[in-house]
Amino acid sequence: MKLIIAVVQDKDTNRLVDALGEEDFKITKLATTGGFLKEGNTTLMIGCEDQYVDHALDVIRDNCSKREQMVAPISPMGGNADSYIPKPVKVEVGGATVFILPVEQFMQF
Repeated sequence: MKLIIAVVQDKDTNRLVDALGEEDFKITKLATTGGFLKEGNTTLMIGCEDQYVDHALDVIRDNCSKREQMVAPISPMGGNADSYIPKPVKVEVGGATVFILPVEQFMQF
């Protein structure tokens, strides 16, 4: 058994959760915040048998699109002025960051 942890952008969450549900994957959804953009994202925990991992990854890949977004500068007030970017920059957002962990034991009460 494996535990898939997928961190996805909020804009992709509903579409992905619906698609995983249609394929009978059981999901736990956690609201999280990204470190770089300081924006909301969602972390999904998906438990599945080893033979279904590739299918789950296909569903994640098909429903989490990468796109470019303009990011406004963040004021260095109280922070490090060396990392201050004075004008908006284009960054790639979306997609999914996925971790696959072995599950030693699973219990449901």
